[in-house]
Amino acid sequence: MTLTQLEYFCAVCRYHSITRAAEALFVSQPTISTSIRDLEKEFNLRLFTHGRNRITLTNDGEAFYQKAEHISVSYTHLRAHETLMNL
Repeated sequence: MTLTQLEYFCAVCRYHSITRAAEALFVSQPTISTSIRDLEKEFNLRLFTHGRNRITLTNDGEAFYQKAEHISVSYTHLRAHETLMNL
């Protein structure tokens, strides 16, 4: 798992769309899809269900999102603190 994978996953959760997440992050849709698939394989979870023009978090996906968002926010705060220490 990488921070980039978590960023992609959280973006899909926020946008409810792989396509919109990819556009917002300036990456390709296959990049996002591959990243999500790799997370699902690594943790042996199904994170989303895919419907017609719709993507929905599974129960496991919702729990994973809460943890991923916490890690992402913590990392952002850590980086901000590091930047302040270097001023």
